[in-house]
Amino acid sequence: MNKAYSRRKFMAGLSTSSLAIAASPVLPGLGNVLIQNKEKLAILGGTAIREKGRIGPAWPYVDDQMVNAIVKTTRSGIWSRIQSATGNVPTFEKEFARQIGVGYSVGTGSGTQALSTCVEALGIGPGDEVITSPYTDMGTISSILTSRALPVMVDLDLTSFQLDPEEVAKKINTNTKAIMPVHIMGVPANMERIMELARKHGLKVIEDSCQAPFARYQGKAIGTIGDLGCFSFQASKAIACGEGGAVVGNDQALMEQCYTVQNRGASRKGRNETIGPKYRMNEFEGAILMGQLPGAKDRFLKRNENAEYLIAQLADIPGLTPQKKYPGTESSSYYHFAMSYNKEHFNGADRSLFLKALNAEGIPMGSYIKNGLHKEPWIQHVLGLDEYQTMYTKERREEYANSLDLPNCDKICNETLISFWGSGMLLGSRQEMDEIVAGITKVYENRDSLNKIKTS
Repeated sequence: MNKAYSRRKFMAGLSTSSLAIAASPVLPGLGNVLIQNKEKLAILGGTAIREKGRIGPAWPYVDDQMVNAIVKTTRSGIWSRIQSATGNVPTFEKEFARQIGVGYSVGTGSGTQALSTCVEALGIGPGDEVITSPYTDMGTISSILTSRALPVMVDLDLTSFQLDPEEVAKKINTNTKAIMPVHIMGVPANMERIMELARKHGLKVIEDSCQAPFARYQGKAIGTIGDLGCFSFQASKAIACGEGGAVVGNDQALMEQCYTVQNRGASRKGRNETIGPKYRMNEFEGAILMGQLPGAKDRFLKRNENAEYLIAQLADIPGLTPQKKYPGTESSSYYHFAMSYNKEHFNGADRSLFLKALNAEGIPMGSYIKNGLHKEPWIQHVLGLDEYQTMYTKERREEYANSLDLPNCDKICNETLISFWGSGMLLGSRQEMDEIVAGITKVYENRDSLNKIKTS
């Protein structure tokens, strides 16, 4: 949709042209809710917009072809990638690279392992620092710690939830070796500015693209802009095999080093050349992923279509702002569909009350990451380790501990960010998208009642 409709037009349109939907036994009372926007909130005794339950198809995606591929792999006895140069994993690596639009791909056992492979392959180690986001999965941080480097977390842009490049610039020092931007929610970070900083200071860039397969920015696929890019195929991701990950890149020599690192230090030639864990993807994961890929781009396009529809339909609701996209963002993967919540437009009601009301209407939405990683106990643990006390001066450790005041990240975690899981929900029908809009609209129309909700 190219034009956002006003909230009243949307509600009127549903109440007049979607009476069949309103009368559906799956949606008891929806007709009244849509016609009388001021009906009592479900959490206060009113009729819910929809029955609680899944929105969108079952996830992860499974079909008979995938099941047959697993059976075939089981019977073949080829369960490890090193048993066959033409097995599931090598085949997946080539096809994934082709679909992303990059020269090379190396499969790993998880997205965290992919990131860790990159850190080690780039020669980042003890005494080095990598700048990254506090608003991410612990795997991002873990991948840096595994090589005994120091993850330096910087504050976020309040409305994109991404690394603020101006804050990145402040934290660069002589020990900084790389920047690891996180394309959180599957929406591209400000890569133009990040790459400018990297070039200026001679830094490497590892894209944590774990949530962002197929997303595009300024004519390039996310994951192909920096030196290396990483993806996750964990069960909740847009392409899923339970666990699993991949490194992608265009530098053949660097990608061969990534292969060697994840193959416990052994190159394709069979020589034991360097330090490395065993991060190899197995043939069963490869079989599932080969079953996921044929429809992966179609599902990606469906998520973008539904996300843009929701953004258009919700445009007139004050106090809800879609996740900011930087200039040149062409598409996003929408691992989560996220917005900023401003309680001033909801009668001062805390975000938790808005979410309680919305969930009672049958619309599952939450606050995603509860704490920024600068608030977690791993920091005290790491700074207390003998090796970190040896590698980093007392002054640097104290400076690091005192640099963890990240107010924008705290505000995002504690007050403003709301989201729902997009991998499955954004594959829902247009009717289901309309139900999401109707639920949010109903809560907004009843915003004066939000503070009546019990907080316990």
